[in-house]
Formats: sequence, structure tokens, C-alpha cells
Amino acid sequence: MNQPSSRAAETRVTCELVVHVLVGGEPQVSLPASFHYQRSDPYAVLLSIGTASTGTVDWIFALDLLREGMSRPVGEGAVLVAPRLSSRGAVVRVVVRSQVGSAALDIRTSAVADFLDRVHKVVPPGTEGSCVDIDHLVTRLLGTGA
Repeated sequence: MNQPSSRAAETRVTCELVVHVLVGGEPQVSLPASFHYQRSDPYAVLLSIGTASTGTVDWIFALDLLREGMSRPVGEGAVLVAPRLSSRGAVVRVVVRSQVGSAALDIRTSAVADFLDRVHKVVPPGTEGSCVDIDHLVTRLLGTGA
């Protein structure tokens, strides 16, 4: 379920969806999830699995991984993204790994494409750097201000 289209003045994009989770040899489980994007952090996307009432597991990773993972396998380390065909049709598989274990998350390609389209209306590809407040980041890194 997508929320109404983003307008250029908006600074956040949220997309509610369903992920199909595969962990080890266990049966696949469908869970509610959502993608979140903020203009103030233009290179990142947040994937929240679960709900506020049941608790969520959150993964933050590069928006480019999601964008490029629509057409080819990308990533290394904690997050891998690749296009696939499943019994449900075209999906984007996001593999998340931690010290505890790993899980494969299948998300409908159309849901990912809709989310990315909305993100690109807020921050067009290639303009992310103009959204970063470098002075604020330096101040925070140096611990000299709020």
C-alpha cells in the first residue's frame, strides 16, 4: 500500500509493503514492512520489518543498493540486493546479515519501483549532495555544537 504521491516540497517518503521472509530452512513468512526515506539523509533508506505494536527490526542501507539491485546483484557485507523471479513473480531480494544470522527478504519489484519513483521526486538522482548540510555534520563530528 503506497501513500499518495510525493510532492517536490515533501522531505520524507514512506511506503508500506509486505516482505516475504526466508530464514534458514524455515517456511516462508509474510510480514508487514515499510521503506522510509528522508531528504536530510539523502543516501540512505530505512527498511522496517514489523509494526509499532509488535516491534520492528530496522535495517539502514544505501539507497544506491536498492536502486541498482533492481537490475543486478549488488552489495557485500551486511546487505545484498538482487532481482529475482519467485513463485510470486518479479521480486527484489534483500539479504540482511548480522552476527546472529541472516534472512532473505523478497519484496515485489513493483513496490520497490514505486518507492524509488517517489524518492526521486523528492531528491532526483545525482542531486543528493545538495541536501547534505556539511557544516552541521562537521559541527556534530567535532562535538562543538548541537
